[in-house]
Amino acid sequence: MKHVPDATADRRFEDDATVDRVGVDGLLSELDEYAVEQALQIKEKSGDEGTEVTALCVGPEGAVDAVRKALQMGVDKGVHVSDEAIAGSDAIATSLVLAEAVKKIGDVDLVVCGMASTDASMSVVPPMIAERLGLPQVTLASVIELQGDQIRIKRDGDAATEVIGATLPVVLSVTDQTGEARYPSFKGIMAAKKKPLETYALSDLGVEAEKVGLSVAWSAVEETTERPPRTAGEIVTDEDGSGATALAEFLASKKFI
Repeated sequence: MKHVPDATADRRFEDDATVDRVGVDGLLSELDEYAVEQALQIKEKSGDEGTEVTALCVGPEGAVDAVRKALQMGVDKGVHVSDEAIAGSDAIATSLVLAEAVKKIGDVDLVVCGMASTDASMSVVPPMIAERLGLPQVTLASVIELQGDQIRIKRDGDAATEVIGATLPVVLSVTDQTGEARYPSFKGIMAAKKKPLETYALSDLGVEAEKVGLSVAWSAVEETTERPPRTAGEIVTDEDGSGATALAEFLASKKFI
């Protein structure tokens, strides 16, 4: 899961052109809530009391709030990886930290991710985790069926719907079409306070600080510009039948058509 800046808050960049994740309000990425929901549904349908769902998040100190939200939703335990050296990491370094954390958790049959984060929208971390763990991947699932150690998903494309199957263990990513995520109940909020929540540093995962962070990122933001204030719109009238032409010319001038 990812702790992301609140889209309704005043988001901004640091001096090094990285997203300010400390000085702004953050929350559990909405797209990752669908992953939490599907993981909980898989556990409930399995009927196996020995099945556990663990919420894993990498981020600064405040990112632990995302883990707590998952615990309140019904997750059994949480893991928060926090280390100053991770700041500024790109998807490649983030996938390394997540994969090593999954290994440390151990005995994992299914890694469930959201389809993308709401701040970066890259959709590449789940496949990278799968590659690092040496596991098959079934991604962008809109429908999930699990029977024993067999998983089958439906992936909706522009022209067709694919049905993909795999044998556990696998890495799975789910879309926002899988069903609404549940809200934490009062009972769930109170129960979350007693659930285990571990914090790992890079040293706990055996990851060298030189392999993560902004200095080794394969991509970087070179320049940022604040969004200009909203200006008054342009009204197109159609008194003489020329409205459609004027509207088309306006859209073409803005390269919308």
